[in-house]
Amino acid sequence: MLTKNHFKCDGACADSTEFSFVMAFQPVVDIPLRRVYAYEALVRGAEGQSAASVLAQVTEENRYAFDQACRVKAIETAARLGLDRRLNINFMPNAVYHPEACLRLTLKAAQEHEFPLDLITFEFTEDEQIMDRAHLTGIVQTYKAHGFQTALDDFGAGYAGLSLLSDFQPDTIKIDRCLVANVDTEKPRQAIIEGLLRTAEILGISVVAEGVERQKELKTLLGMGIQRFQGFLFAKPAIERLIPDSEINWDVI
Repeated sequence: MLTKNHFKCDGACADSTEFSFVMAFQPVVDIPLRRVYAYEALVRGAEGQSAASVLAQVTEENRYAFDQACRVKAIETAARLGLDRRLNINFMPNAVYHPEACLRLTLKAAQEHEFPLDLITFEFTEDEQIMDRAHLTGIVQTYKAHGFQTALDDFGAGYAGLSLLSDFQPDTIKIDRCLVANVDTEKPRQAIIEGLLRTAEILGISVVAEGVERQKELKTLLGMGIQRFQGFLFAKPAIERLIPDSEINWDVI
């Protein structure tokens, strides 16, 4: 049974009253260990609609409240499902006005549901144009001070790229599908990823390749030294369910 989160929008949503959403979880797998390393919480409509259909209802007026509701919902659902691995939660940097204040509900939810703070990674995407780099650096530093890890999602697909990475260093970067696609046959993609891996190693940043859909892409990336992956090749997101190690498609390795 799906547990829906009813998000009040004060007239800002498409239906002018409210919209509901649930959480799906997609595994991030660790190939050498052959186990799920983390689960990324992904928003879905109450009836299983796409994330895009939910995000289309987010406006400047309700962005902060929606961001807060997603964090709480991800923690509540993960705890209810008995998650004992890392939980990756997406957040919107431009929705965070004051880092400490914005964390109050997150900390409260983790305490209420007895979910360990050191198992939470906050992912932010360079797809969202960051207006204030200093503000984002402050957010990352505040989150780390509370024991959270941070990840730069969709790396290579957005506004900032290496310049954003030079301002601060997250714990993890997730290489976007736009670089992963056809990496087995395209030398420029291979060169870019190899350079990124060298940079990450120097900075002490872990790397995840996301959007992996083809076995040949996987084998090429493994040959480059990447060990953690996320993508349909292993498992699709499951609504309110944690796909166990035993159901991961390990046969593609």
